[in-house]
Amino acid sequence: MTQQRVKEKHLVERVGWLRAAIMGANDGIVSIASLIVGVAAANPVRGDVLLAGIAGLMAGAMSMAAGEYVSVSSQSDTEKADLARERHEHEIDPEGELIELAGIYQSRGLDAKLALTVARQMMDGDGIAAHARDELGLSPVNIARPLQAAATSALMFALGAALPLVAVLWAPVAAMIPAVGGAALLALAILGGFGAHIGGAPKIRAIVRVVFWGGVAMVATAAIGRLVGTVV
Repeated sequence: MTQQRVKEKHLVERVGWLRAAIMGANDGIVSIASLIVGVAAANPVRGDVLLAGIAGLMAGAMSMAAGEYVSVSSQSDTEKADLARERHEHEIDPEGELIELAGIYQSRGLDAKLALTVARQMMDGDGIAAHARDELGLSPVNIARPLQAAATSALMFALGAALPLVAVLWAPVAAMIPAVGGAALLALAILGGFGAHIGGAPKIRAIVRVVFWGGVAMVATAAIGRLVGTVV
């Protein structure tokens, strides 16, 4: 009895949405927490701080969505242009494309005869897909998806930005800065550990990295806010 092999799930399949999600959430936490800390250091009035934070959330989410969409769309346009060129080359010089593909397989360890046989079979099937995968390095796993990247980044930015805003609502005015800072650093540590876990990377290194740079950003904006508030 032949058993059907279960399709394996690989971590690289998560790269497209994971990068946008982690970047969006991290940016939301750090940007809005830093903004809140800076405004609170200059003028510790809850209403003003909340207004600045909400405005930052809306502007940041839209900016992340637009930035991701434009960036990933540029990547997608480049991929489509390369594929169009491959289709044209297949039409005008199929033999040359066959030799090129055979050369790729030979460079990966196949002998010349076997490489040519494999390349010919690939060309007889879907030559464009073979060149996209083996020459251009494109596959369904890593192909650009602008809308997915934009939506994921904007949503995760908003979720990340909401955490320091909740801390502003909860904390006494006198403890607003340490409460927001502590909540943001805790959220960054959780995010760093979670991202490392689902990405298969070392957790401690990821946590230390995001917490350190998040802390640096908040300390810098607090110092600037304090300075500006004192001068004004």
